[in-house]
Amino acid sequence: MIDIRLVQTPIELSDWSSKIDDPDTGAHAWFAGVTRRKTTTKAGRVRITQTLHYQAHESMALVQLQQLAEEAKRTYSLAAVVIVHRLGEVPLGQASVLVGCSSAHRRDAFAALPWIMDRLKADVPIWKRETFADDSTEWIHP
Repeated sequence: MIDIRLVQTPIELSDWSSKIDDPDTGAHAWFAGVTRRKTTTKAGRVRITQTLHYQAHESMALVQLQQLAEEAKRTYSLAAVVIVHRLGEVPLGQASVLVGCSSAHRRDAFAALPWIMDRLKADVPIWKRETFADDSTEWIHP
């Protein structure tokens, strides 16, 4: 099972946890990426984040997320994969992205999460604009 979504509303794990349930799996693993208050720049400067805003080329992003989930499922022997990414404004403490997977054993589920996130951030056409406490903004994309 694969479930891929782009949403405009808050992401709650409780809304998605049943999507990876499978009586033949012994591992359910989740990653939630949330808006944090402090951002350290590459130069070592700490900036205070006010909010994040995400935009996407939605049709292309959905296709690429589906392909990413299918590849993760094959590579890591996953029973299920869920990827939910929020678009629009994401306030402090709220999730921008939720990735979940289930597998027979923990090693596969644990290994799949960072692989999925690294590929998502590098390849999927979703862009982040960070607004700081001084009202300055910066577009972030790897």
